[in-house]
Amino acid sequence: MSQHFDAVVIGTGQGGSPLAVRLAESGKRTAIIERHLFGGTCVNVGCTPTKTYVASARAAHVARTAAQYGVMIGGDIRIDMARVKARKDEVIGGSRTGIEKWLRGTHNLTVFKGHGRFTGPRALSIEAADGSTQEIDADLIIINTGTRAVVPKVDGLERVPYLTNSTILELTEVPEHLVIVGASYIALEFGQMFRRFGSRVTLLVRGERILTREDEDVARAMQDVFVREGIDFRFGAEMSRVEPMAGGVRIVSGDEVIDASHLLFATGRTPNTDDLGLEHAGIAVSRHGMIDVDGQLRTKVDGVYALGDVNGRGAFTHTSWNDYEIIASNLLDGESRSVDTRIMAYAVFVDPPFARVGMSEEDVRRDGREALIATMPMSRVGRARERGETDGFMKALVDARTKRFLGAAIYGIEGDEAIHAFIDIMNADAPYTTLQRAMHIHPTVSELIPTLLEGLTPFE
Repeated sequence: MSQHFDAVVIGTGQGGSPLAVRLAESGKRTAIIERHLFGGTCVNVGCTPTKTYVASARAAHVARTAAQYGVMIGGDIRIDMARVKARKDEVIGGSRTGIEKWLRGTHNLTVFKGHGRFTGPRALSIEAADGSTQEIDADLIIINTGTRAVVPKVDGLERVPYLTNSTILELTEVPEHLVIVGASYIALEFGQMFRRFGSRVTLLVRGERILTREDEDVARAMQDVFVREGIDFRFGAEMSRVEPMAGGVRIVSGDEVIDASHLLFATGRTPNTDDLGLEHAGIAVSRHGMIDVDGQLRTKVDGVYALGDVNGRGAFTHTSWNDYEIIASNLLDGESRSVDTRIMAYAVFVDPPFARVGMSEEDVRRDGREALIATMPMSRVGRARERGETDGFMKALVDARTKRFLGAAIYGIEGDEAIHAFIDIMNADAPYTTLQRAMHIHPTVSELIPTLLEGLTPFE
């Protein structure tokens, strides 16, 4: 016999968990289903663990370059990879346990551990690890099942060991030679961190440059930093096959043969929608497996919503959290919020970081509107010079007619924080002069933003 709930959330990721709690606290009899690890991608294999590794890698980099700042450290810098991993496990373990305790301790919220699949438009079957099943149904169902790594089909892959963004976090020794397939955010973050841990790192790039979704000047500047740190790029690389070899993997790409101790695929992610029984609910997915939603994150089936990475409206923790806020506001607070008005913003947590909001320069040029542009090298920023970290630049894009920002990008020290000056002013729908005339604190990165804006000139 089926157990009835007012609302069910499938998945305990960054949007699903707080939404389930809000629904329960509002008086709705709510259930949440988790098939594997509480906290979803961000807590377990995404933001949290990778940023602990970024912190460890930066500590190693700072130690190696300390003499430039007059700080003498004797001997070689060694990396205890087992300790790096243990620190990561401590951090994510606390977060994961805290989320599970929070959910299980919330009044009016039932936690199910198992794999939930649709058996009808608003009916689910939950299969536990021991094979037992529980049937439930609800008036409201929210899908928050996240994504997983994509591994391309390569001849011989079934005979060799390889890594994804999840399994690489389990290493307890520094790879001698890490070959990474990919050239976007995940590939670049792992490439730099493992180079700083001491690995020889080679990135196999299918195209002719990294970060194909970003402006070419950003890609070139970041590549220059990586090359300086000793990372090798192979452009136009098409992996044809892999072979097992003593101590690692032999990779064949065209006429080139590369021997690696470890092989990491960072070739994108796919939504966890293929084993949800969506066909029984009448929910179709795109050719990429995404669930189509409207601005309020409703699917085409009444009473069923999708939030987070599975809805194709953003693939970041902050977009998932914002999805939760929009659904909660609309369902519980009588508002009418929409993701259609959301201004996209994100960062790549390399060192120095890259952050962007709104349109890129290439986007604006394709759009064809009359626009203004300004760029400034980070070498003009006092904070950057004082820290000895002057790589990168700032860029601002403005609509010449409305004086509103179209977008902005910062590749440079503390760019992931300074970008919020642009994010806030764009969400306030204020003209760029509001930011230009603001008094900022010295010496910071943000204080140079008004100076940057003084240099706005028409697109050529």
